[in-house]
Amino acid sequence: MKTDWKKLLICLAIPLAVGGLAALLTGGGMGDYATFNQPPLSPPGWLFPVVWSVLYLLMGYASYRVLISGKNVQKPLKLYGAQLAVNFLWPLVFFGLQWYWAAFFVLVGLWVLIFLTWREFSKVDETAGNLLLPYLLWVTFAGYLNFGVALLN
Repeated sequence: MKTDWKKLLICLAIPLAVGGLAALLTGGGMGDYATFNQPPLSPPGWLFPVVWSVLYLLMGYASYRVLISGKNVQKPLKLYGAQLAVNFLWPLVFFGLQWYWAAFFVLVGLWVLIFLTWREFSKVDETAGNLLLPYLLWVTFAGYLNFGVALLN
């Protein structure tokens, strides 16, 4: 299969842009994170942008594989778009508004959407589905952290 570089770059750019815009709108959110009472196992703040960048690239590549599969991809890509929208919303609620409990429930919704996207991507392309598993695991861990921050602050 020949790589369609234009489609690949667009697919990689979309989740990176979503994450970058959310980070831009929430300003110094990660700086604030350091001041929170945090649950056990909380990683250092510098790790979050590194992990999210990798996850956005994995998502983008997964979406590219689905897009070029030649199969009916309307449902998987709609779910992908929905989870990206909720992904964008979460830092605005958590860091921007500091509504930690509301953010937790947004994260639960995000987890469900990622799970559904994983399931649909896997039906189209097994590798594309597998590329979403680190994202699903990270959001599970983020749910633990969000819940802990909501309890402790």
